[in-house]
Amino acid sequence: MNKIALLFSLSVLLGSTISCNSKKEEKIALEKYSITKPIVVDTTYTNEYVADIQSLQNVEIRTKINGYIEKIHIDEGKPVKAGQLLFSINSQSLQKEVLKAKAMVKSALADAKNAELDLQNVKILANNNVVSKTELEKAQATYAAALARIEEHRAHEASAAIQLSMTQIRAPFDGIINRIPFKTGSLINEGTLLTTISNNRSVYAYFNVSEKEYLQFKAKNSTKKQDDITLLLADNKPHQHKGTIETIEGEFDQNTGNIAFRAKFPNPELLLKHGSSGKIQLTNTLNNALIIPQKATFEIQDKQYVFVVDKNNTVRARNIEISQRIPHLYVIASGLSASDNIIYEGIQSLKDGDKITPQLVAMQQLISKL
Repeated sequence: MNKIALLFSLSVLLGSTISCNSKKEEKIALEKYSITKPIVVDTTYTNEYVADIQSLQNVEIRTKINGYIEKIHIDEGKPVKAGQLLFSINSQSLQKEVLKAKAMVKSALADAKNAELDLQNVKILANNNVVSKTELEKAQATYAAALARIEEHRAHEASAAIQLSMTQIRAPFDGIINRIPFKTGSLINEGTLLTTISNNRSVYAYFNVSEKEYLQFKAKNSTKKQDDITLLLADNKPHQHKGTIETIEGEFDQNTGNIAFRAKFPNPELLLKHGSSGKIQLTNTLNNALIIPQKATFEIQDKQYVFVVDKNNTVRARNIEISQRIPHLYVIASGLSASDNIIYEGIQSLKDGDKITPQLVAMQQLISKL
């Protein structure tokens, strides 16, 4: 009798357990999840690249002679005009050299004049057979040598004048003077760096682009320059003037796989300086892009997945390929179509094969809340 009662109790308990499990499964199956459909739209996305900003012209000012700085005519950070005097190097010895060279030219001219007169006299005597032909040839050679000495001394005079001009160091173009490490009276040698000068009326921004992004850029801009480039400054504010991409280097960096672009930006306010930092923003357009919310995806072993709901309301994990990331959204390259239903919220509590009760939410409504 006790055995029969025990078996009956176990049967009731087992039946109760099965009934509870069935109710639990039914409850899970009836749990509601928000789903949505990918949409096809024309959209834009922006890529940012770290930029190296350089002056249109930035050159070193070096001395070409030895000497002392006699006077500094400008100050650091000040604008200068092309041809403006920057530095004076002591020039007394070179001035003397120029005067000496001029005197040597005058002396050579006088010697040549005397040699010419002697030659004329010898010619007369030679024509009258008073002197030999050899004497005539000597006179001609003397005159030729005198003329050669004139050229020699003129060359020395020109060289001395050039050396003297090097004591007056002038600006090669309009620009801004940078740091001057020397003071008046400093001893300098040939080749000493006195300062640098920068022309910042326009600036170059160099930045590196991946091969994929380079190909996308060329596909969009195959026949024209892109002239609406934005430069973000270090404070994340945009430079008020748009830039133009002017050149692209001829080869990819084998170490990074990137290629260098150069953009040019007007800088009439001289806000940008040589060596400034910033970011280039390139805006691209995607036509007929299939987009989904980023939060609808999950990652397994570096691969992206979504949960797709089939006609039986069964959840299936599906691998997708992402072509572009834009704020809060992904552009899908493959794995989905506009007719698919995907789980939008609660994907953390789901697994492949689960059944749900779907609640469709329009993608436009979701995007408006992002």
